[in-house]
Amino acid sequence: MKFAVLDFETTGTQSDGEIIQAGLAIIDHDYSITQIYSSYVNPGVPIPPFISGLTGITDADVADAPSLEEMMMEMVPLLNDVVLVGHNVAFDFHFLQNALDRCGYLPFTGRILDTIDFLKITFPSLGSYQLGYVSSEFGFQHDRPHQADSDALATAYVLLKCLDELKELPLITIQRLSDLFAPEDSDLGWFLDGMRSEKEAEPIQDLDGYTYYRQLALNVSDWTDIGAPRDEREANPLDGVSFEQFMDQVRENLKDTLDHYEEREAQTQMFSSVRQALDEEKHLLIEAGTGTGKSLGYLLPAIYESVKQEQKVMVSTHTINLQEQLRERDIPMLTQVVPFPFKAAVFKGRGHYLCLRKFEHKINKREFATPKEDYFTAAQMIVWLTQTETGDDEELNLSGRGGDFWETVQSESESCLGRSCPWFRKCFYHRAKHEAGLSDIVITNHSKLFTDVKAAHQLLPAYESLVIDEAHHLEDVAGKHLGMHMKYFTLVHTLTRLFKDSRNGQLPMLRSQLSGHENSVQWGSMVDQMFPLALEVKELWDRMSDALFGLLPERSDASPGETGQFSLRLKASQKPAKWQELQDLENQIYVTLGDLVRKGDKLLLEVKEDQDDYQSDSLITDITGLLKDLTTLKENLRFFMRMDDAKTVYWMEASGQFRSKSLQLYAVPVDVSAQLKDLFFDKKKSVVLTSATLSVDKSFQFMIEQLGLQEAAENNRLLTSMLPSPFNYRDQALLVIPRDFPSVKGSVGDAHFVNMLVQSLAETAIATRGRMMVLFTSYKMLRQVYDPLKEALSGNDISLLGQGVDSGSRSKLTRRFQDAKATVLLGTSSFWEGVDIPGEALTCLAIVRLPFQPPNHPLVEAKSELLQEQKKNPFMKLSVPQAVIRFKQGFGRLVRTAKDRGIVIVYDTRVIEAYYGKFFLYSLPGPKMEHMLTEQMVPRITEWLEKPANEQK
Repeated sequence: MKFAVLDFETTGTQSDGEIIQAGLAIIDHDYSITQIYSSYVNPGVPIPPFISGLTGITDADVADAPSLEEMMMEMVPLLNDVVLVGHNVAFDFHFLQNALDRCGYLPFTGRILDTIDFLKITFPSLGSYQLGYVSSEFGFQHDRPHQADSDALATAYVLLKCLDELKELPLITIQRLSDLFAPEDSDLGWFLDGMRSEKEAEPIQDLDGYTYYRQLALNVSDWTDIGAPRDEREANPLDGVSFEQFMDQVRENLKDTLDHYEEREAQTQMFSSVRQALDEEKHLLIEAGTGTGKSLGYLLPAIYESVKQEQKVMVSTHTINLQEQLRERDIPMLTQVVPFPFKAAVFKGRGHYLCLRKFEHKINKREFATPKEDYFTAAQMIVWLTQTETGDDEELNLSGRGGDFWETVQSESESCLGRSCPWFRKCFYHRAKHEAGLSDIVITNHSKLFTDVKAAHQLLPAYESLVIDEAHHLEDVAGKHLGMHMKYFTLVHTLTRLFKDSRNGQLPMLRSQLSGHENSVQWGSMVDQMFPLALEVKELWDRMSDALFGLLPERSDASPGETGQFSLRLKASQKPAKWQELQDLENQIYVTLGDLVRKGDKLLLEVKEDQDDYQSDSLITDITGLLKDLTTLKENLRFFMRMDDAKTVYWMEASGQFRSKSLQLYAVPVDVSAQLKDLFFDKKKSVVLTSATLSVDKSFQFMIEQLGLQEAAENNRLLTSMLPSPFNYRDQALLVIPRDFPSVKGSVGDAHFVNMLVQSLAETAIATRGRMMVLFTSYKMLRQVYDPLKEALSGNDISLLGQGVDSGSRSKLTRRFQDAKATVLLGTSSFWEGVDIPGEALTCLAIVRLPFQPPNHPLVEAKSELLQEQKKNPFMKLSVPQAVIRFKQGFGRLVRTAKDRGIVIVYDTRVIEAYYGKFFLYSLPGPKMEHMLTEQMVPRITEWLEKPANEQK
């Protein structure tokens, strides 16, 4: 088998583009790359500037190049008897067929394979399948991305890497993959079929390294084999060892392990503050800026405390990112430097773990909703099972509808067979739970913390000490979990899983499984009676969602497609005009769902008494879970529609893109401080709250009030600590305010403001050679600036990326920004925090407006009303502190390491003019601050960037 790996560079898309360069790499029967063919092609039309920018190919390069006919004469003989391969091959294949046709050749009729398909299947955990990213991950030389010969060679290497990976897979996995993709259906199926035959013909396979069970190969054995980190019969390793002695030993080991380890004063302070809080059973608010090393700052005292006292310490983070960082980076390092064995386990919400029983059932029965995509997701997961130790969905790169697939195979308490499940000892959720039970430190997230509280502490192992990282998010998460949140699809997906139609779904499947039973006719007719009820609920819910969406006004500051772009607060005292009609619809849903659930429960009860077959058992458990979910949903919907809790704020959100299908209903307590006090600060011995942003104007008062810590503070149970930053901000950061800059009312700028802003941003970006991030508070203003700024920068070879304008998630845009040489990135809300761009990639941060939350956001509005009732000023008590914390988060994007240097421009002159402006500036960690006229800014920035830090005046 010979492969020809093809890549074309073109002037545009499939419908109107011309080829400007062709690249071909030939892989011979022995899997060696034997030939590289490359040629420019004269397209006969000018090359668009965008394409030249992307590929580096200019009109001059192709002026004397061969014509399409001449190039094809050289290339066509190389395509004899080959399998054609490409990265996203459909694009290149289209151009190839078109060129063959235009030059009078017969069309290509051989087999075609796509390296993206191979990558998805063999490397299901890769962060991205983009050729540049994959090449650098695999360590290939790919020095000229978007040039055809370099791309073709890189693609050839990728193919060989994937084939190596496939060859290493156990036979049973190859057989499973080959069963999924029938050879007659696709060229990929044909290829896998060939691999299967080869592998089956090999002598006896090496079966070590995997666990084989029920026709699947796994990377894990039974979790019941996992033991405690230390032998319980031996003495406690910390008997008679003080915290100082423990830390001395750890520091020695850190110096031996890390070349560049240096003690940081702030981190040393953090060790002792966290230790004191845990030891004296007090709570602690501790602000630790970037560079403090706060993960180690709390993990080391927590390990000491938990091992010495033989009591778990719970650590909770807000983002999965931080959780992964602790798992991947911090814990492995601590395992090396802590002088005795300890165990730290990550334990997430149940839905993050794969249920092997459901997955086995799904692939055996081929229950695929969108076949083409679902086959790939199933294939990814079959291979992933040979790699994963956790079964955690965060490891998987699921595309498109992969998320829907996951929802049908994730672990759920309602559908768990427990010990009677054949997969119980292999179960990923029970493994994580078992490991958490054995661990000294359990790392979870804020969501799971509250889910556990709501489930009467049945989910997490018992703990008395708690560390909350990213604690500035705690109140927000508490509100969402202690309240109610329901989406349009929450109800639809549950109904669809019961009945996809009258023949498919969990209930019809149960009917067909029971077909041989003496009561099957009676049971079958019970299922048939439930189908019209499910249809009726779906129709009523569609009508109700449409009507609710019709009530929503559009917000002026949100980006299109953003959930929350349309939003409306609902008040019991001012119900919308047609509310009664909506309540009637809700009542019909309530009654019909009740009827459906009753019939379902009755059927399951009868079947259970009569059946003892594992297959029906697992189905009955799944259906019971779905019926329970429906009961919860009907009660939630009733609670929302009644709006009769005075301490709750009710609102709806949706996006303009998916309209009523994106509807979300919220009912959130206005003030969660009393509940936080009751659930955590009164119940736990010690709660440590840390974040880079907890103080406002050098005081913790705002957080103390928001989180319900007043009583602890009055009773001397609260410690506070504000750690100095390890960075020298005076030398590393310059904050500039153009004092004559025009101001803005509302979320849209007038023409004068936009012109000045575009001009100033363009001049600054040229001075900093791109490497600039601009933070907006409203998407409308970002859009106003995007086009004119793009034009202003185009002549200087600086490209522009805009959130919501250029496609891609936040992490994709961030990565594109880091990889590109001269780029400006415009971002709104989600870019203000959690984006980490160290080093040269980010030199300048521009903050267009102070990040006040829109005062008409339902929750902000309700909190303000509550403060007014208490005779407090909502603006100073709520809006300013919230904005200051967000402002500090934004500022924190700039300096990420001791070597970073950069500029922050604040275009909002309220920081120097308004009486509250000082709170923003005083809360920053001491950068050099200067205000000046707009025209003086660029010369000052240029001067500051050119001078080394030690020469700054």
